[in-house]
Amino acid sequence: MKATAQKTMRAAAIHQFGGIDEIHVENVPVPEIDADEILIRVQAAGVGVWDPFEREGGFAEMLGEEPAFPYVLGSDGAGVVEAVGEAVTKFKVGDQVYGMLLAGPKGGFYAEYAAVNEDDAALIPEGLTIEQAGVMGVDAITALRGLDDVLELRPGEAVIIFGASGGIGHLAVQLAKRMNARVFAVASGDDGVALARQLGADAAVDGHREDVPDAAWGFEPDGFDAALLTCGGDVVEQTLFAMRKGGRVAYPNGVDPVPDVPEGVYLQGYDGMPDPEAIEKLNSLIEAGPFDVHVARVYPLDRAADAHRALKEHFLGKIVLRPG
Repeated sequence: MKATAQKTMRAAAIHQFGGIDEIHVENVPVPEIDADEILIRVQAAGVGVWDPFEREGGFAEMLGEEPAFPYVLGSDGAGVVEAVGEAVTKFKVGDQVYGMLLAGPKGGFYAEYAAVNEDDAALIPEGLTIEQAGVMGVDAITALRGLDDVLELRPGEAVIIFGASGGIGHLAVQLAKRMNARVFAVASGDDGVALARQLGADAAVDGHREDVPDAAWGFEPDGFDAALLTCGGDVVEQTLFAMRKGGRVAYPNGVDPVPDVPEGVYLQGYDGMPDPEAIEKLNSLIEAGPFDVHVARVYPLDRAADAHRALKEHFLGKIVLRPG
């Protein structure tokens, strides 16, 4: 293995859980890697809609962990392998990879370096940039888990994707089309509708301005087979009456409010956790043709707090933080 000579790194960290103003860029130690880990020199980190939940202490409480401060945020990122543990077999120094972390004790991707278990990383799929790969991991795995593991989506089935212009949703649209499903996308704004159509949705509507239930019945008069929800609310629940008896509905845990479904429709929450098999399938689906991870905005590490503020604004796809 090659070990970095650098002992400290710049990172966006917090010293206590709380609001945006807790985020500060400072020097912290470069994480040391275990035998089954790789050290990534981070070139792009994803700013996820769940990052404020982590910043406020939600992940630590959920996982029952006692966090160590300073606490470096960031659940997904991409870059170049700087060092490998002695038991690592999948990667070598110099590989371009992306990876995922959930409240990792050694810190997240809002930093110049991150330590990741080799099973939670992969080579960047052909056709994606570092920035695209850096924001993709958690959202893409969450989309795939919902469509494949929970909904067991089959060719020819009709699926509703709510939040189709967001991080999970715009990737789910493309993955569902790769699985040969018929996709009815509910997006946000004219630009979100345009993006969903560009990504292959068979139909797309604005969830804030159009009659979504009526459009859903018009698209699939016999009722939808499946639905993937990345948001809740009255429009979602009204639209779920367009599900057929025996239809399946999945939502990532954390969606609030949890929707009610009509009688005879199955509802299941799930966690978007990675494993080597899921990551391999994800890469295979991505490399089957052109795939767009839509990057809305890019912020330097020094503006990590501004990136969190931007999460409250309208944007499509994902926000990138560049530690390098």
